[in-house]
Amino acid sequence: MTAAVLPLDGRSLKPLLNGKDASYDTASIVKVDILAALLLQAQDAGRPLTAQERALAEPMIRKSDNAATNTLWREIGGAPGLEAANKRLGLTSTKGGPGPKWGLTQTTASDQIRLLLRVFDGATTSKTDSPLNKDSRAYIRVLMSRVASDQAWGVSAVSGPDHALKNGWLQRTASGLWDVNSVGRITVDGHRYLVAVLSDGSPSMNDGISVVERAARQAVAATPRT
Repeated sequence: MTAAVLPLDGRSLKPLLNGKDASYDTASIVKVDILAALLLQAQDAGRPLTAQERALAEPMIRKSDNAATNTLWREIGGAPGLEAANKRLGLTSTKGGPGPKWGLTQTTASDQIRLLLRVFDGATTSKTDSPLNKDSRAYIRVLMSRVASDQAWGVSAVSGPDHALKNGWLQRTASGLWDVNSVGRITVDGHRYLVAVLSDGSPSMNDGISVVERAARQAVAATPRT
């Protein structure tokens, strides 16, 4: 398990890490990255997302819809398209999954904080320049703040009602063990944080959720606010 926390109130761009900044399967947290890549491609073409793209993007984030993700993964160009976007977004340790297997994209907690910072940049702070324009950032934030109620676990367990997140969960076929991840922006006592918790090897999804929520609480409690 690795947790990374970055206070949005502070001046640092470097998150506080709890655990080794190792690579993990993304599972469905990659859906935020896929949407960011889609939006960058649309920006490059000088157009908004089409109605069809929105009809896929919204359930992809809010309901973690896999069929919608399959379509958008193909549209962005799979792993090469994701990695081209990530180079612009400043991610350094994320490798797209093989072929159609977007859930096997590899990432680190630090890279997830980098992605979140490009999404939430400008909402309360201007720590970094984001290639995502204002409308693109706002669109991702809105969807992450409206995830289905049965998926509102993970880093949001640490937060007050003001939060935005995306979770991921995947049972590996070979071992039967679970990858469980959660990333997002939370609010604690009026202070905003970006949090990414990545884990693998849990015997069940519920065990993984417990690991992630416990790690998020500990990591945020240990993080100075300035």
